[in-house]
Amino acid sequence: MFTGLVSDVGKVTSVEDANGLRRVRVEGVYPAAAIQMGASIQHSGVCLTVVEFGERAGGSWWVVEAIPETLSRTTLGQWQVGSRVNLELSLKLGDELGGHLVYGHVDGLGELAEIRQVGESRVLRVRIPEQLAKFFAEKGSVTIDGVSLTVSAVSAAKGDAWFEVSLIPHTLSVTTLGELKAGDRVNLEVDMLARYVARMLEWRA
Repeated sequence: MFTGLVSDVGKVTSVEDANGLRRVRVEGVYPAAAIQMGASIQHSGVCLTVVEFGERAGGSWWVVEAIPETLSRTTLGQWQVGSRVNLELSLKLGDELGGHLVYGHVDGLGELAEIRQVGESRVLRVRIPEQLAKFFAEKGSVTIDGVSLTVSAVSAAKGDAWFEVSLIPHTLSVTTLGELKAGDRVNLEVDMLARYVARMLEWRA
């Protein structure tokens, strides 16, 4: 479980395909003592399991593995050496919950349809698959590439479903969201409460 509050931006240092898996090595500032074998780390919205790790100057490195389904359903399939990824260690009992509860399971891919500068903030309009539109509401929560954000506007128009979020300068500077451009795809996780409410309404129908 995570909060959607990014605590580091790591860098992909190697990508290798072997035995039907993709092995990705990531470097970050987390101390090696904070990582263990089998630990879950969120990588730009994708919860991945550590299968190797070690210490390096200035932090640590670790290796995660992804199956073909994960590569096809997330942006992980686009990662290459040098790619920057938002990172968050899994929650521990007693940790502050500053964002919202996040699983690290991607529900779908969004596409950046528009980016607008409004004063010092930046507004992103994200086009979404129609089947996800029912999970979005103004003032609701969404996770974009692992970052917990509040929905500021939404449209469920047939053939043109989208939502908008506003990013403050701090978020732009400490995550990869400031690097996005129109046409980029992003990992989306809908708010878990919205998911369960929608499921309950389906059963009532």
